Amino acid sequence: MLPIAGSGPVERADAARNRQKILRAAAKLVATRGVESLALDEVAAAAGVGVGTVYRRYPDRGALAQALLDEQEREFQQAFISGPPPLGPGAPAEERIRAFLHAFVDRLETQGKLLMVAETETPMARFTTGAYRLHHSHLVGLISEAEPDIDAHFRADALLAPLAAAQYVYQRENGMSVEQIKAGFDQLLS
Repeated sequence: MLPIAGSGPVERADAARNRQKILRAAAKLVATRGVESLALDEVAAAAGVGVGTVYRRYPDRGALAQALLDEQEREFQQAFISGPPPLGPGAPAEERIRAFLHAFVDRLETQGKLLMVAETETPMARFTTGAYRLHHSHLVGLISEAEPDIDAHFRADALLAPLAAAQYVYQRENGMSVEQIKAGFDQLLS
């Protein structure tokens, strides 16, 4: 089978099988023992592959955490790009911004600790992923539509800053409720 132009290299069948084994083993470890158990050597043992196989594909825990989050990130992106309003198109920009922030908080509630590993394991990882750039770009577009006279890039960064997973986990572990965090975003938007 010839690769499609621009699609990148084709993954070998054995590499694809190993990737799936690694991801299944990592997901099972996280589900049964928590994010703290996400050690690459333990993942390799649980997957039945060599440690080198894991390290070649995932050089650190952050890269492995990103891979574990990939499907949920795709679903989140699909929801705000083409899902129903107010998160998706069809609602006023102000409503879409609020819906985006609230949906992001919901995502942090279920995936915050894993997102924290993905964002903090490698310096600046949070800002260099395609996901962050898309989130930022999405907010810039909505902010520009809602308030054309302000610096939309700065406002997008300012709104995304409290959505850093480490910040969210810290707030939740110190007694702040999901409702308080969402209300805080509502206050920022008013």
